[in-house]
Amino acid sequence: MKKTPPVVIAGFIPLLDSAVLVAALEKGFAKDHGIDLQLVRETSWANIRDRVAVGHFDVAHMLAPLPIASTLQLTNLAVPMLTPMVLGLGGNAITVSSEVWWHMRDFGAEVDGDPVSTGLAFAKLIARHNSMNKKTLRLGVVHPFSGHAYELRYWLKAAGINPDEEVQISVLPPQLMPDALATGQLDGYCVGEPWNTASVQTGVGRIVTYKQAIWPNSPEKVLGTTKRWATQNSETLTALLQALSAAADWCGIPSNVGELAEILSSEPYLNCPPEICLPALTGQIQFDAETSRLILDFLSFSGGSHALPNPAHAVWFYEQMLRWEQADVSESSLFLAKSVFDPDYFRNALGFSEEPPVAVLPFADMAS
Repeated sequence: MKKTPPVVIAGFIPLLDSAVLVAALEKGFAKDHGIDLQLVRETSWANIRDRVAVGHFDVAHMLAPLPIASTLQLTNLAVPMLTPMVLGLGGNAITVSSEVWWHMRDFGAEVDGDPVSTGLAFAKLIARHNSMNKKTLRLGVVHPFSGHAYELRYWLKAAGINPDEEVQISVLPPQLMPDALATGQLDGYCVGEPWNTASVQTGVGRIVTYKQAIWPNSPEKVLGTTKRWATQNSETLTALLQALSAAADWCGIPSNVGELAEILSSEPYLNCPPEICLPALTGQIQFDAETSRLILDFLSFSGGSHALPNPAHAVWFYEQMLRWEQADVSESSLFLAKSVFDPDYFRNALGFSEEPPVAVLPFADMAS
């Protein structure tokens, strides 16, 4: 009798870096590895976290710091979680309104996404706002425990800006960021693609810097699951990781970009025009109507050793939780954080002995 394939229900948020899960389903990699993969689109990262915690989702497209925060019991419905695979590197950017950008240009911001000059220009703009008693600038992130929040805070603090006192940081789902910028509810935001390009193409926003310039080759989204599910479904997890690795390899082939953009932009996934997906997928980043630059590693999908979770990255995320007073200093917490980013699941599933690539630190603080 033919064995029924195990069903794996995976949650995702409409972002380009959901591509590995989407390709695993749409291109048949999950089916080829004996997995009945079912994808469910969600609206917020809090919903993703909660639905993984209570078992609605077996696995999910997840913010890299979120499984750590859950394991350290820093979130609602906290349960021990695991990151057995990195789904994508890069893909985030910091976008500001066109009006804010005009002022930043006056203060010396370079047009090519340099985090140092743009950060210092933004600091000068904040100082002028303060001297004139103008309203506090409002910035958006997708979740407090996110690469976006830490990258935005790092960029601000490196330029001498106190993120908790000199700006207002709000949490908003990724796909709502462009509308919030267009209506003046936000002055800027840090989000994953294509929701920066969406603001650029409508003329309401300008990309000022991006994740790869702030913290090169660092994890952005991961496969998240509970340790309980991973333990109880070890064979299924192994097959899923094999399928996702094949999907990641397919996503990384340049000749597949057009097809990938069409799939991702379709109604079940991002439900957006294909043209706003192409810049990040090709690396031809449009900062504004006049400025574009080829950044081949702007967004990459984690195949091979790049898919191995690196405990050193978990340490950096934990250090940011400490820096921003989200967590307390604890040797046991540090140990737990590192254990979440466990490369052995993926290494064993793919049958290789490689180590994760050496972790690179973010650009140096200018005003530590």
